[in-house]
Amino acid sequence: MNQTTVPQIAPTEVAALLENGAVLVDVREPQETAFGAAPEASFIPLPSFTLESVSPDVAVVLICRSGARSQMAAAALAQHGFTTYNVAGGMQAWAAAGLPVVAADGNPGLVM
Repeated sequence: MNQTTVPQIAPTEVAALLENGAVLVDVREPQETAFGAAPEASFIPLPSFTLESVSPDVAVVLICRSGARSQMAAAALAQHGFTTYNVAGGMQAWAAAGLPVVAADGNPGLVM
């Protein structure tokens, strides 16, 4: 299988990409994102993720719990010409960096 290289970015680098028009997509399952997610994230669980899930016209920043599932989605998109980034360390690194984590009810969240 051809392994496509996807840039790994620190959670602290995400905001600059979003300011430049990128989208943040969390590929975790709903039961995970309900506990806590990045406030800017869209949610598309990995099993439901397709090439049509995101626009090829914008950079896509992918995140999951640890960075493994988002790496798979990012590599698949990159193989089809999408500009993608994977958040190194996923939501665990996001929370450790002190970035906001919000639960589905709007309260402060946790990474499960």
